[in-house]
Amino acid sequence: MSDTTWTLLCVGIAVVVALISAFVAVTIRKSTVEKKIGSAEDKAREIIDEAIKTAEAKKKEALLEAKEENLRTKNELDKEIKERRAEVQRYEKRVLNKEESVEKKSDALEKKENSLKAHEEELKETKAKVDKLNEQRVQELERISGLTSEQAKEYLLKTVEEEIKIETAKLVKELEAQAKEDADKKARELVVNAIQKCATDHVSETTISVVSLPNDEMKGRIIGREGRNIRTLESLTGVDLIIDDTPEAVVLSGFDPIRREVARIALEKLVVDGRIQPTRIEEMVNKAKKEVETMIREEGEAATLEVGVHGIHPELVKLLGKMKFRTSYGQNALKHSIEVAHLSGLLAAELGLDVRVAKRAGLLHDIGKAVDHEMEGTHIQLGVDLCRKYKESAVIINAVEAHHGDVEPETLIACIVQAADAISAARPGARRETLETYTNRLKQLEDITNSYEGVEKSFAIQAGREVRVMVIPEKVSDADMVIMARNISKQIESELEYPGQIKVNIVRESRAIDYAK
Repeated sequence: MSDTTWTLLCVGIAVVVALISAFVAVTIRKSTVEKKIGSAEDKAREIIDEAIKTAEAKKKEALLEAKEENLRTKNELDKEIKERRAEVQRYEKRVLNKEESVEKKSDALEKKENSLKAHEEELKETKAKVDKLNEQRVQELERISGLTSEQAKEYLLKTVEEEIKIETAKLVKELEAQAKEDADKKARELVVNAIQKCATDHVSETTISVVSLPNDEMKGRIIGREGRNIRTLESLTGVDLIIDDTPEAVVLSGFDPIRREVARIALEKLVVDGRIQPTRIEEMVNKAKKEVETMIREEGEAATLEVGVHGIHPELVKLLGKMKFRTSYGQNALKHSIEVAHLSGLLAAELGLDVRVAKRAGLLHDIGKAVDHEMEGTHIQLGVDLCRKYKESAVIINAVEAHHGDVEPETLIACIVQAADAISAARPGARRETLETYTNRLKQLEDITNSYEGVEKSFAIQAGREVRVMVIPEKVSDADMVIMARNISKQIESELEYPGQIKVNIVRESRAIDYAK
């Protein structure tokens, strides 16, 4: 055998061996893969089975929970339905009861209506009979008297008018006598508001304060460079400074008396100190405010000590101190309150009432005046609100509310405060007015009285406390005179503002004169 043949044979054998090895390897790999695939499929089946079991368990749990929830919801709905049914039944019972009540009322109204109709028919018949009898009576009277119905009517009207006048005059006199017996003091008074709220007739007298200066050169220092000092003072105090009107003096003008007092004290300190500049002005104004606050507190405490009233709330005591700077017709409000408190105590002692309560009511009766320039409302309403806020008793509140007759007094203490307030305001010298206001009031009094028919002339006397009216005797009878006095006093009350009371005195005089020759 040649080498080539041998080589080819060897190559063929190698190829066959390689093929067999490859076939065996492929077969072994295939069987391994098939085994792995089989085990994977088994695992997959197991997982699927387990998942199916879990899903079925979850499904059963969910169904159970759904059933339980459904059952719970059903129970709740049943319970709510029962409650609603019970409520509807209650409403139905109420409606039925109301319907029965309405039916009963309707039947009663129907019966009343029928009764009224029958009564109306009877009234019509009775009226017809009365009219017929009246006609017969008039005819008989005309026949007997010899007068026509018109003449008789005129005569009767005159007679009745005279009788009514006399009866009215008697009634007025009786009522006045009874009122005088029931009360020792009868005061009608229209109290004016503070200078901050009243007419301009009083403004010039009660809205300014004057600070004296050592010389007129001080005015320039008060004004300061380009007016910065005066502007600072005015802005800090809220008060206007009038520099040029009065020699060696500065006029402080403002509606708020406390601000004016602060400005006055601060300016006096600045004048004494001599260092007038914005910083110093601010310092002095702050000191003045503290001084005024201290003064207010001390004045309130002094007032309570003077009257002998204790246990008043500190804020009310402070408000009492503020009334030192409050005036009405020139009368100091704090002094007026102290005076009313003393008078109330004296009257209460005479009547056997509680003196301390009467003094407390008198002291606090005008407490609303301390804040009426800061808050809206009358001083009476403000005073009532303050007393309620600081827990004053119902007796005190009623006395404050009734001291000008706005409401009816509920206790004798309130009546006492009314009388004491009128006495304090009406005493001579207690209050002052400007000349213009005084003369205007006198003229208005005379104009009112002269406007009545039958008045010959009238005179306002006793500083406007009395108006004396002379009437013509032929035109005004004694009965007319009483009615005229009542009408004049009512018109004065409604049209004029005045302190105290005004006496209306009507004089009717008849004279017969003859001469013996």
